[in-house]
Amino acid sequence: MQKLSYQGRKNVIAMPLRLMRVRKRVTQQELAARMQVLGVNIDQQAISNIENNKRIVTDYELACFCKALRCTEQELLQDFNNKLRAED
Repeated sequence: MQKLSYQGRKNVIAMPLRLMRVRKRVTQQELAARMQVLGVNIDQQAISNIENNKRIVTDYELACFCKALRCTEQELLQDFNNKLRAED
């Protein structure tokens, strides 16, 4: 089985997700509940693993995180996009 990673990281939104969640005053448990309402089977531990860069994030999870936190994909991917631009 192939291990998925980018520069040793499981995902590129770990810190932006945590910062956005804290800024919006949402706990990991509350975020998990919001995600479940959107049809994403995810629990508090999985969100912790994402924020600690121990778990990948699927495209539909990214979209639902944005809906649950009322932010855009661009906001969560901004740091990653800035690093890519700097490498050009």
